[in-house]
Amino acid sequence: MNILNEMIFIINQTFDLERKAAKITEKNSLGRNLQRLRAKYSEMGFEVHDPLGEAYNETRTDCEASISGDSNHNLHIVEVIKPIIRLQQGAAMMIVQKAVVLVDSKV
Repeated sequence: MNILNEMIFIINQTFDLERKAAKITEKNSLGRNLQRLRAKYSEMGFEVHDPLGEAYNETRTDCEASISGDSNHNLHIVEVIKPIIRLQQGAAMMIVQKAVVLVDSKV
C-alpha cells in the first residue's frame, strides 16, 4: 500500500470517528483531538469535504451516488459514506477520493 492510500484510509477512519463523536451526548475531548487531526491533514495538503445536504445531479463528478426513491428530480445528498478528499500538489488541487453518498429527492 502506498502512502497516499494509507492517508486516505486514515482520513476515512477519522471521518467515521467524527460522525460517531457527534452523536455522543456526554462532554468529551474527542472533538479537540479530531480537530488536531484535520489541521494536520490540511498542513499535508489534504482537504476533506463532507457534502451532506448538498444538491446532486448526474453531472457531479466528485461523488459516486446511490439514488433512493422514485424521483430523479431535486436530488440532495442525505447520507455520506465516505467524504470527498482532495490533495494540493503545487498549484493544482486534485480529487484523490470521490465521495460515496446516498441521494434522495426533496419534495
